Order: sequence, then C-alpha cells, then structure tokens
Amino acid sequence: MVSNASSLGRNGIQDWLLLRATAILITLYIVYLLGFVLMTDTLTYDIWRGFFASNFTKVFTLLTLFSTLIHGWIGMWQVLTDYVKSLAMRLVLQMVIVVALLSYAIYGFVVVWGV
Repeated sequence: MVSNASSLGRNGIQDWLLLRATAILITLYIVYLLGFVLMTDTLTYDIWRGFFASNFTKVFTLLTLFSTLIHGWIGMWQVLTDYVKSLAMRLVLQMVIVVALLSYAIYGFVVVWGV
C-alpha cells in the first residue's frame, strides 16, 4: 500500500465516514437554524442575539464550523491529489489551505465566544 505524507495517515474509508458525519452535522445545523427562523413570529435583532447567546447554539455553531473545515480539508486534499501532479506545488497549496482553515477556525472561535 502506498502511503502519502500529506494524507495524515487516513484512508479512504475514514475520509468517507468523516465526510458523511460532517455533512450530517451541517445539515442538522441548517435544520436547527431554519426551525428557529420559521418558528419565530417577528425576528428582531434582540431575539437573534438571544438565540446566539445560548450556550447550546454557540457549541453547535462551533461544531458546525469545525465540521465545515474538516469537510473542506478532505475535499481540497482530494482535488489537489487528483489534479496537481507536482509534489512541491501540491504541498505548497496544501500548506496555504491549512493556514487558511486554521485562521478560519480561530476567527470563528473569536466571533462565536466573543473572546
């Protein structure tokens, strides 16, 4: 079996399971948000702010953010390994993507928790 250093020790089954799990979590979050919007008669800033002030919503939002980042990483890794044949170029692009995803994670944490 060929091992690729940029795959971080995962295999196809693990990637497939991670993609399905993250997609389910993202879908549940969308249903949660839509349910809130549809069940609220008048949506004001104070109601919206109170909704996102809930610890459950904050944790669910962060889980969804991390799920989106994991989903994005696996997707980009697959695209890069399929279409970028130069190893050096692929590693540079992967590093750029990792830095971007980490910055999104940090910024998302700061926005959600108001740190």
